Amino acid sequence: MGEIALPNGNSNGTISGVNGQSHSLNGYRKSCWYEEEIEEDLRWCFALNSILHTGASQYQDIALLDTKPFGKALVIDGKLQSAEIDEFIYHECLVHPALLHHLNPKNVFIMGGGEGSTARELLRHKTIDKVVMCDIDEEVVNFCKSYLVVNKEAFRDMRLEVIINDARAELEARDEESYDVIVGDLADPIDGGPCYKLYTKSFYEFIVKPRLKKGGIFVTQAGPAGIFSHTEVFSCIYNTLRQVFKYVVPYSAHIPSYADIWGWVMASDSPLDLSAEELDLRMRYRIKGENRYLDGKTFTSASTLSKTVRKSLNNETHVYTEETARFIYGHGKHA
Repeated sequence: MGEIALPNGNSNGTISGVNGQSHSLNGYRKSCWYEEEIEEDLRWCFALNSILHTGASQYQDIALLDTKPFGKALVIDGKLQSAEIDEFIYHECLVHPALLHHLNPKNVFIMGGGEGSTARELLRHKTIDKVVMCDIDEEVVNFCKSYLVVNKEAFRDMRLEVIINDARAELEARDEESYDVIVGDLADPIDGGPCYKLYTKSFYEFIVKPRLKKGGIFVTQAGPAGIFSHTEVFSCIYNTLRQVFKYVVPYSAHIPSYADIWGWVMASDSPLDLSAEELDLRMRYRIKGENRYLDGKTFTSASTLSKTVRKSLNNETHVYTEETARFIYGHGKHA
């Protein structure tokens, strides 16, 4: 539900594809702002230098904005997905805890991840032989290949296989294959969006879990996890995974460009209990380069949730199914 606002009203051009509408473009660029409706009575906005590109696929509306506070920002279906200045927080948190808790991760399947940043972080691990990135939207993948320079090396890496398909269909078709880690880097579950069916108990139980090798780990982004926002989907994604896996670890971190704390959930039938010191040791020997955000103590802090959120998660009874889906605020192209 993002909009481009030009207060001075001086314009002679339009863009399409942001929230399915057309918006004035030209005029004085210093007066151009991006505005996203987070809740019915709450909006988040920031100034733009320019609108770099907009487009639309059969699944989603896409925009790349050059923002003043956050650098280049990818917006899909009116929701900011990733910003240049702080995307490392999200992607380090999504990837490294699961990879480090695994004894020797060799092959990984990414559900979604068309931006390429998740693949980039995975390919930093020296043990990795193969990463399969499966995104439903070829337009998004090509868009990100063209415009997100930071991930060009990852897209060129011979260990990366890019598949354009629905992640569920692709995993079902690969019934003879199994993975050390499966990563859910999917768009948020929004009404009319393409991804909400990939957060359900049946999907986790009958598609994801059987594709994991012994000792395998599943991790997914799980939406807003703030003091007020965590009950949208974070708590029920956590509870849904508890119905499927023996060990489930929720954790969160503040993402400035999201204007909220964000959540991830890691799950396995093997214990997920490395100490901060053990995590640091594995990082030292297994990851090329140095993380900007995540280390052992940071993960210990991230997985120590506030009293309010812990209580909500412990008391959550909702199980995510296609019939009882919960959505974050907003709507997809086909709502």
